[in-house]
Amino acid sequence: MSTDENSTHEGFTAEERAAMKEHAQELKTARRRGSRADKAAEAERDVLAKIAEMQDSDRIMAERVHAVISAGAPVLAPKLWYGMPAYALDGKVVCFFQSAEKFKARYATLGFSDQAKLDEGVMWAAGFALTEVTPEVERRIAALVKRAVS
Repeated sequence: MSTDENSTHEGFTAEERAAMKEHAQELKTARRRGSRADKAAEAERDVLAKIAEMQDSDRIMAERVHAVISAGAPVLAPKLWYGMPAYALDGKVVCFFQSAEKFKARYATLGFSDQAKLDEGVMWAAGFALTEVTPEVERRIAALVKRAVS
């Protein structure tokens, strides 16, 4: 197959390949960890370190989202998921924060997996664009996360 300027590649983007590599590394790191308590503490440190690496606006939002989720749904365990801060119940990701920078998007996203109990009829939102985390947004996140794990 030849490539030229007019053809398009339908494979993974560089950002998607990087996310998959990050996920593979996360799995390796998780297997090497010791006790359950050690794993939980190290996973939270990993999440906080990933948040600290983000650009200012994403970092500020991710810090607030982390605080709201940690306070509002302490049953969720922080962990990295494809290089993103995520929150899991019994090892399964329920929600995650995707920085705008991650996939070169114009906004950050708070996303929910199919593990989240947000079902509402035959169609419901599973992702929310974030441009700022205000007190009102914090209340909405807290309510969504509480419902997601109920």
